[in-house]
Amino acid sequence: MMQLRLMLSQWIANLTRRLRNNFYLYLAALLTVCVLLDAGVFHVGENMRQKAFDFMVRHRVVVPKPDADIIIVDVNEASLAAMAGEYGRWPWPRQVFGEFLENIEAQKPKAVVFDILFSDADVYNPDSDAYFNEAIAATDNTFFPFLRLSETQDKLSQVKPGMIPGITETIASQSQADATIAVVLPHFEAALNSRRLGFHNIYPDVDGIVREYRLYRDDYGWKLPSLPLTIADTLGFTVPASQNVLLNWRGKPFTYQYVSFSDVMRDMSSKVRKRPQDEFSGKIVIIGSTASSLFDLKATAMAKTHPGVEILATAIDNLKHADYLHVWRGSLPYVLISLLLIWLTTAAFYVQVDRDRFNRLFSGSQIGLLVLSYVGINITNTYLDFTGPITWAVAYFSVAKIYALATDRALQRWLAFGVKPGATGTHVQLMPVLVESMEPLGDAMLKKLRRQLELACDTPNDVETLKGAQSGIWGLFGDMVLVSWTYADTHQEYATLAKQDASKLATQLPEILSNIGLPASTPVRYTIHEGKLTGDSPQAGQWRALFAQAILKLEQLEHPDIPKG
Repeated sequence: MMQLRLMLSQWIANLTRRLRNNFYLYLAALLTVCVLLDAGVFHVGENMRQKAFDFMVRHRVVVPKPDADIIIVDVNEASLAAMAGEYGRWPWPRQVFGEFLENIEAQKPKAVVFDILFSDADVYNPDSDAYFNEAIAATDNTFFPFLRLSETQDKLSQVKPGMIPGITETIASQSQADATIAVVLPHFEAALNSRRLGFHNIYPDVDGIVREYRLYRDDYGWKLPSLPLTIADTLGFTVPASQNVLLNWRGKPFTYQYVSFSDVMRDMSSKVRKRPQDEFSGKIVIIGSTASSLFDLKATAMAKTHPGVEILATAIDNLKHADYLHVWRGSLPYVLISLLLIWLTTAAFYVQVDRDRFNRLFSGSQIGLLVLSYVGINITNTYLDFTGPITWAVAYFSVAKIYALATDRALQRWLAFGVKPGATGTHVQLMPVLVESMEPLGDAMLKKLRRQLELACDTPNDVETLKGAQSGIWGLFGDMVLVSWTYADTHQEYATLAKQDASKLATQLPEILSNIGLPASTPVRYTIHEGKLTGDSPQAGQWRALFAQAILKLEQLEHPDIPKG
């Protein structure tokens, strides 16, 4: 087992010497290809922003308040129960909404928005439909939705885009006049003639979560506006050019001001009204439903079940205040930031930045990017998406760090050349290298020197350093590196290899010093000392004696008058 470990370690060491720091370049090139493939094909990293966005927007400290001028008149479960006795089960006769509209219009609201699709005629109550149609015709501030069906149904439809009131061509030369479009329009002629129509479809992301609102559709060269876009255009809001907007949520569900439809209706029909008679004056009144039995609930970034009417209110609110969120769209920012982080990390590993310092710097920088993203979404309307790029950088850092640690263990061995635990007759070859620079090298420079010496050797060895900046007597040793080789008595062929390694290392010292940034004129001294460890005395004492003898031999080269012992 020990022999297998030795062979594996030697293989890693040899691989490291062949690859050297080029491994980091190869790894960066591989991840670059992965990033480009992901951006063009898989979109895994690009879509990571969704979960990160959900978390950050859900836990914001600074949350914009809902517009106080937006009121939701809610056909909730209580309203369905309260009005069932007089009007029966849902859907109610259209006269109910006609009476409601007439009463609410008396308060002069800014807009009355129906989030209810009146698609079919009430064949049992034609007078009720006529009453509601007349009430609509008497207004100039009512808005109605239509439903855009699946594109697969378009060929079955007889409705052409140009037949839908308020629809305009996007690019005339590309519009298809003969194309048909599958939609469900309001039944009421007054609603159609008002041209204040828009689809109220809500399109979630691929994971089923609503984060964005589609302001318009481009179907066959025709621009189909959403209900919020029609409202924004009519009321003079600033309309963005983008097709989708990232919703700036006002909080969890039921953040907006809600009033129960049945409560308002009951007060309107009573002789003595208790509700304020200007309750809806100047307001944008949205009539919709939060009743679970009417199935208008969606999963959003804020909650698993979010009323569709409140999603509509959020979109209108965002357009009114032009505070929808901005985000880097497309693959280009994702690719550029990912590659920037990967190659900056590569540069740090390649030039052998002090590892401890770089670990702190890398961790701090990634956390800093996340904090920047979180702060940005709190104090601005911009979401800075660093999730994917940070993931790639962490992946690179993790692999590179594992490689660095593995090669350190392979190169810094204390058991080599067939030496077994507890064996006697172990030979040791020591090579102290003293760098006599004007100033102490410091930790970072010594680590670079140590790494260069490890990579320059062809045989397993151990490299240790002494700093000239140490206090007390140890500072007198100066900046010194001690390279040691150990080999068993029974493997004398290793002695030749160790000597060849030391000789090769000695010839490369000037180049190594230059590689770590020291001037070529920096004085450096070394010597080679051999000794033997026996089993009849403590190993620690024998190592100290060999070290002392090697240092003494080194000094005798400079000062021959020093006694040999």
